[in-house]
This record gives sequence, C-alpha cells and structure tokens, in this order.
Amino acid sequence: MAHGEWYWCLKHHAVEPYESCRSEERLGPYATEAEASHALEKVAERNKEFDHDPRFNDVDENGDPVEA
Repeated sequence: MAHGEWYWCLKHHAVEPYESCRSEERLGPYATEAEASHALEKVAERNKEFDHDPRFNDVDENGDPVEA
C-alpha cells in the first residue's frame, strides 16, 4: 500500500501522487488514493452546501439577490 499525499489531477482526470502535476492543476492533498478518487464528488457536495448557505448568499428580505 502506498503512503503519502494523493491528488486528483484536473488535467489527466486521474489520481496522482505528490510527485506529479503542478499544484494549480490538481485538488488535494488527500490522505489516501481512494479519498482522492472521490475529489470531484466532494467538490460537488461542497458547492451544493455553499449554494444553500445563507452566510454566502446575499439576498434581501424577499429572497431576491442583492447586487454588489
């Protein structure tokens, strides 16, 4: 079993070890290869949570978006 940091490479759409693509092309680090393989699912979950979190969505008392 391999040890170390694992990343999801956005360029290659694959799990890669630390000694691979540049940081700007990957998500991570993850503790395990399996955890890294689910990186995009985790991103989708976090995005959904963010989209529904009132702390990060500026709306007025009517629920309409507030323009910056």
